[in-house]
Amino acid sequence: MATGTDVVSFVRQSWAGLRVLLVLTVLLGVAYPLAVTGVAQLAMPWQANGSLVSSSGERVTSRGDAVGSVLVGQSFGGPQWFHPRPSAAGDGYDTLASAGSNLGPLNADLVAAIEERRATVAALEGVDPADVPADALTASGSGLDPDISPAYAHLQAARVAREHGVPVGSVEALVDRLTVGRDLGFLGEPRVNVLRLNLALQTMGS
Repeated sequence: MATGTDVVSFVRQSWAGLRVLLVLTVLLGVAYPLAVTGVAQLAMPWQANGSLVSSSGERVTSRGDAVGSVLVGQSFGGPQWFHPRPSAAGDGYDTLASAGSNLGPLNADLVAAIEERRATVAALEGVDPADVPADALTASGSGLDPDISPAYAHLQAARVAREHGVPVGSVEALVDRLTVGRDLGFLGEPRVNVLRLNLALQTMGS
């Protein structure tokens, strides 16, 4: 049976714990996020607001002026555009359902999907199926990868140039200009941002 001393001790400990909870909530749940947000807005407002770009390819911080983010992949329909990697996020490029297919490399459904994509890309680009790069066949882990390999971009250059009525060499040069190398010179692989590519196409004529 609890004594008066036990009750007092319990109350004191509970009150101390509550005070610690309140202090940590204010510090870590309010003050710290506000400080980080403030520093981010001052030091790098474009990145802090989602790395958004307008239809002209310029950086914007207003969602109303944005056509997309260079950090999030999106679908581009039609033969006149560079196409991104396949996406398994929801019905495709669904930012609320970011995920991969979670299928193993020997899964029959995945193997069939890869072969179907290989045939589709080869027919669209007029190349041998063996020449289709891996990133044109498989979805990324997030399903929202904004980049493709330079090899896949160059594979699409002839089609895109034909659809826009510009020399293929101009499109190839555009791909080369927008290709980003490995981070720090050794991390990851060279890549090309699909949104930036397609926005740049708009200045080349149609």
